[in-house]
Amino acid sequence: MKLDASFVGTTLKDYTTTISSRAMMNYAAAIDDNNPYYFNDESTEGIIAHPMFAVACTWPISEKICDYINNKNFPLEIIKTQVHYTEHLEFHRPIAPNDTLIIKGKIASIMPHRAGTIITIRFDACNHNNQPVFTEHIGGMLRGVECTGNVAENSNIPIPGFPEETSSPYWEKNVYIDRLRPYVYDGCTNIHFPIHTSVAFARMVGLPDIIVQGTATLAYTAREIINHEADGNPHLLKVLSCRFTGMMTPPGNITIALYSKKQVNQNRHLFFKVHDDTGQLLARGNAHLSY
Repeated sequence: MKLDASFVGTTLKDYTTTISSRAMMNYAAAIDDNNPYYFNDESTEGIIAHPMFAVACTWPISEKICDYINNKNFPLEIIKTQVHYTEHLEFHRPIAPNDTLIIKGKIASIMPHRAGTIITIRFDACNHNNQPVFTEHIGGMLRGVECTGNVAENSNIPIPGFPEETSSPYWEKNVYIDRLRPYVYDGCTNIHFPIHTSVAFARMVGLPDIIVQGTATLAYTAREIINHEADGNPHLLKVLSCRFTGMMTPPGNITIALYSKKQVNQNRHLFFKVHDDTGQLLARGNAHLSY
């Protein structure tokens, strides 16, 4: 199978959704994040969504991406080869109950990789006043797909930053992932893909068992970064970005470790890794806090 780079710039159909407080609370509950910012609806400021709730907002598009691509010539069959490779989220303002989000998407890049082709889709979410809420770049690895055509340099595509391999962590946090966690995350977020909840399907596609959702791993990471580096204030998290490098079968522990941080004026740049019990690297990337 082949994918031509000329499809870069192809737009997606717009998607509109109205956010409920129940959906917001369910997302935080899915990763055992009891931060009062997500639950205390007696607060004068009201509640806000967990930052990673953004991925639940765009999932209805990703789940049925073939229905959203505005190009009848796009080879839809290659989507079956896709695995989640990178995630980059920029947070412009928190998501709040009753927000109506209009999400626009486009194919932002198509690049060759030794394992196939990387396709990156950009989502821009705005509220009903056309104020930006978040920007997501989600990268998919199309295994065994050849990238053809004129590949231009995609300098505007954000690339996850990585910590130095030899540095020691500032802190580590072990998080136990029980066997039911993928089912809880699936049910509370409506992010459903059967490799996470069906043993039969996972084995049919060559996996030994179900695996934990990559976005769940990143959500746990966001939880610990906010708790350790932002005094529990999710408003301070402006960017969260990672590359997924491994898969975990529950039950077991994941270890979230902060390996380096750099303070520049009111901005703090953080670099993390996530491992499983065997030492396998599951994800690595960076976060940006603004004070």
